[in-house]
Amino acid sequence: MPHLKDGFKGERAIVLPRMIVEQMESSPLSAALHVTDMGYYPRAAHHYRARTNGIGQYILIYCTDGAGWCVAGGVRHTISANQFVILPAGVPHEYGADKENPWTIYWIHFKGTLASSYVTGGASPVTLNPGVQSRINQRIALFEEMFNILKLGYSRDNLNYVSSLFHHFLGSLCYWVQYRNAESHADDTLLESVVHFMNEHIERKLTLADMAAFTGYSPSHFSSLFCEATGQSPMAYFNQLRIQRACELLDFTDMKVNQVCFKVGIEDPYYFSRLFKQVMGCSPREYRREKKG
Repeated sequence: MPHLKDGFKGERAIVLPRMIVEQMESSPLSAALHVTDMGYYPRAAHHYRARTNGIGQYILIYCTDGAGWCVAGGVRHTISANQFVILPAGVPHEYGADKENPWTIYWIHFKGTLASSYVTGGASPVTLNPGVQSRINQRIALFEEMFNILKLGYSRDNLNYVSSLFHHFLGSLCYWVQYRNAESHADDTLLESVVHFMNEHIERKLTLADMAAFTGYSPSHFSSLFCEATGQSPMAYFNQLRIQRACELLDFTDMKVNQVCFKVGIEDPYYFSRLFKQVMGCSPREYRREKKG
């Protein structure tokens, strides 16, 4: 079964055994592109890696919050929220979280005969500016699907399915314009756009100022418009969306409560439990034990 590593609070990671990686390298489908390690590190303070000789895999780092940095080929880059970078295989590198504002990252080590096709521009970060059509949640759902399938074991079909999904996941990053344009929201109202923005950033600590900046209004004017349309403040509405997402994770995954809270942008498990009980009338653990349907 998969080896799960411990380290950062709320983290999840899987490292595939060497024997399984060798099997994928000999399979016609997965040999083209396959995952060797993958994980999620929320608010990964003091995260740091240095490999003076590089490694045999490419390294994808997708930052969804906070900031960090990387050095590859002697060139240093800052990596911020809504940016990703792919470090080339075989190149000396180091990377780490920002000391003041540590990053939240989804990371994947990968190999394959087509792996280099997805690497352009060296190790320069690519910016994915959030917007109405950004589809961040759908991209994260692809990551979660790959992770959950690997947790089920390393059957041939599981590995081939994850390999197929990974093509899609990488494509959503490397061809992000096409990925966004595949779904149109041209007729969205202001409210629909803001709620979409909230859902896309459910893992971040959004502020009223962040939401207002997205709309182009001042915080006070935006708050007034939102309250008039919904009967709730923007932050109260956002917290309800957070708890709604938490319920889904409690219902359909085996994540621990202290992992779920990071997935909805809340670092303090005690505050998360209080907010959950305020909205749902019971604690997260009590909710999970309830029979549904």
